[in-house]
Amino acid sequence: MLHSMSTTVATASERSAAEVNEEIRALWRRSGGTLTTEQRAEYQRLVMEWAAAAPRSHRAA
Repeated sequence: MLHSMSTTVATASERSAAEVNEEIRALWRRSGGTLTTEQRAEYQRLVMEWAAAAPRSHRAA
């Protein structure tokens, strides 16, 4: 399932790490492997959201 790019930071309780990860993957697919400045900012926001939503066992790796 693909999500549109959001402009607000969702809390960990709003979306699962898997959902955020899918959005990260979709961003990379859309970019063709090279992120623009705007896409890089979106990527960084998504990574922070993913880290907040990820189970502790994934964050320790």
